[in-house]
Amino acid sequence: MADVTVVGGGVIGLTSALRLARAGHRVACVRDLPASATVSAVAGGLWFPYHVEPRERVLQWGAVTRRELTSVAADPDAGVALRAGVMVERDEVPDRWWLEGIDEWREAGSADLPQGARSGVVVRLPVVTMPVHLAWLEERCRAAGVSLDTASVRTLDEVSGEVVVVAAGLRTADLVPGVVVEPSRGQVALLANPGVSRWLVDPGSPAGLTYVLPHPSWVVCGGTDVEGTLDERPDPVVHAAIVERCRSAVPELREAEVLGSRVGLRPLSASVSLAVSDVAGRPVVTNAGHGGAGVTLAWGCAGEVVALVAGLS
Repeated sequence: MADVTVVGGGVIGLTSALRLARAGHRVACVRDLPASATVSAVAGGLWFPYHVEPRERVLQWGAVTRRELTSVAADPDAGVALRAGVMVERDEVPDRWWLEGIDEWREAGSADLPQGARSGVVVRLPVVTMPVHLAWLEERCRAAGVSLDTASVRTLDEVSGEVVVVAAGLRTADLVPGVVVEPSRGQVALLANPGVSRWLVDPGSPAGLTYVLPHPSWVVCGGTDVEGTLDERPDPVVHAAIVERCRSAVPELREAEVLGSRVGLRPLSASVSLAVSDVAGRPVVTNAGHGGAGVTLAWGCAGEVVALVAGLS
């Protein structure tokens, strides 16, 4: 068993730390922000492999994570609900690669679909209320013996441990040579939930990327996917457009109170970086580049982190 330091405290860092501790390692998790202030907390929380590669590995990691989230949905503190919803398709030949291994779905009927949509699937998937789930993960980490420390890591020289796992999202590229992670700006609006229970995702909507993801007290409405910017200030014009198109897609939201706006920077990469490298004579495992699918891949990738660390002995 090794002394392992995980750098990063979002959903990827916390699941990595928890899986490592449960495997018997001595684990410290160092993060510069509390989980509630990370990009993970902004996420809508639907299990769906959005804007991430490579597909074959994504399917494997995603299947592990879906099973894990399904298994903890019965825990009221975990912040996970299994909800039915519709994935809208507007292409003539829809690409349903992500459905591999999912049995509980059906073809969407006309009553399920917005105007102009060619087809879609109705499917039951985990929807994760991220602020609740992140707090739950932190408690599980503490219970497993993980030390949760707050510090701003500028270089890995500042970090102790026989093995370092870097799960720091966009910051991973600053800490590990050769890792490329780029930002994609996602803005969402939060509306009070008037009783909506079914989610909707319409990525090809003529009005723009549209998704409505219900949680017990609020609905995450989106969104945007703008690459190459680090601006985290909500744009009021974009906010108004998101609210309008989501209210149009789900009329139950017409009178719902607008609670606010949030922006998060998705960590994009040509491929998820899950690998071991040598940095100044010490093994460093990277777990980064999950795009818009951090919560979708977290448990599967964390399991591979454990396997990579075990392979070092």
